[in-house]
This record gives sequence, C-alpha cells and structure tokens, in this order.
Amino acid sequence: MFIVFFVGTAGSGKSLLTASFSEWLRIEEQKVATLNLDPGATRLPYTPDVDVRDYIRVEEIMDKYGLGPNGALILAADLIADEASRLGTELSELNPDIVLVDTPGQMELFAFRASGPYIAKELTEGPEAIVYLFDSVFSTDPLNYVSNMFLSAAIYTRFFLPQVHVLSKCDLLPKDEVDRILRWAEDVSELEAAIDERLRGTRRLLSQGLSQAIYQLDLNFELIQVSAMTNEGMSNLNASLERVFTGGEKFTY
Repeated sequence: MFIVFFVGTAGSGKSLLTASFSEWLRIEEQKVATLNLDPGATRLPYTPDVDVRDYIRVEEIMDKYGLGPNGALILAADLIADEASRLGTELSELNPDIVLVDTPGQMELFAFRASGPYIAKELTEGPEAIVYLFDSVFSTDPLNYVSNMFLSAAIYTRFFLPQVHVLSKCDLLPKDEVDRILRWAEDVSELEAAIDERLRGTRRLLSQGLSQAIYQLDLNFELIQVSAMTNEGMSNLNASLERVFTGGEKFTY
C-alpha cells in the first residue's frame, strides 16, 4: 500500500483535505483508507478507517499523569510510536491501494519529535510520501510564504520522503491573490520583489539572503492549488502523487 501523510501548520486544512481527497479517490474507484494520527482530535470531517484514538486519548493521559493539554499532547505523540506497528497491521488488513494519514493539528508533534519518523517507518514497508500544505490565507504575506517554504524543507530533512506541495483553501482567496502566490512558487524574482515591497529600504539584505537560500536549497517547487470545499485541484494532486508512486499509473499496489 502507498501511504500519504498530510502535514502542515495548525489550521492549514489537513483534516478537511483528507476527507475530501479520500472521497474523490473513491469516486475514481480507488481503494483508499484513512488514518487519524491526532490523539487530541475532538471532531473530524470524516470517519477514520483506522484511528489512533482507539488506543491513545489525550484526556485519559491528562487524568493518568496529571498533565495539562500541552504536556499530554507531547506525551501522546511519543506513545503513538508504541502503537505504530498495530496501526500498520490494521491498515494492512483493510488491503487498500492508498492510505491518507491525517497528522496532528500541531505539526511539531509529528514532524519534530523523534517518534515521527519512527512512526512513518513502522506503519509500512511500502512507498510513502508527504503532502505539505501551504495555508493560502496565511501565505498571502510573502514572509509567511517564505517561512512555509523553510518549514517544508525542514520536514524533508526529517523524513527524506518524496514531497508534494499544495496551496490549500484556495476558495477563500480571490483568484488574483492565488495567482500571485503561485507566481512566487514559479519565479523567485517575483517573490524577492514582494519581500522588498513588504520590508522596504534597509532590510533589503534579508530578502536577498532569503532568495539566495531558496536557490541553494532548491526550494523552487511546484505548488498545486486545491480546495477541499470545491474539489478544485484534486485531479492535479492525484496526478502528482501517481507520478511519485507509480510513474503516472493508477494506485494499484
């Protein structure tokens, strides 16, 4: 089975994209399963086929260890590692072609704890990829966009998995705003000009340094605009994942 992890900052739309893309794949007659990896989720826009909350719940950890919400989330993120093999077995029993994994709302709990790469490794021996979400509303500021670029690079250095980048929640922005962000992804000079306009004058060195780092780290990647509300971009997201996993063929493992 192919496994796709949806990763992004809090509020970037991971759960809603998991829900919408899984339904889109089912309509396309793909055998898909969903995995919720957020032990603190109180409400999800889909019913997970496999759910970490069946084994670990933040409320129970708070009661058992006398922790507050943040401490319980951190401990829960590490405890998930002990259940990774069992979660992987559950997924295998479903025999899906592709699994969509909804990671915790607080990205750092999955991406920047030692348990994150371990969990990814233990779920399956099959191919895996990451879909990193750029929140379109957050990314309208060029400096916010750049921070997302470097976060996506940090995610890559943590997992070393193929990565697809999407501009999520595009339905919330006017088309010209979406197009402007997409131009930043296509042409670093457009991004540098936007940073210059934002910073002005004496802080130009920062934009120059950021531009150089973008070139050196090869952060000029394709950005796919998607909307979980309208299904815009789902076919492009699917095509990108098919290229990663199967060279363009449908998901059949």
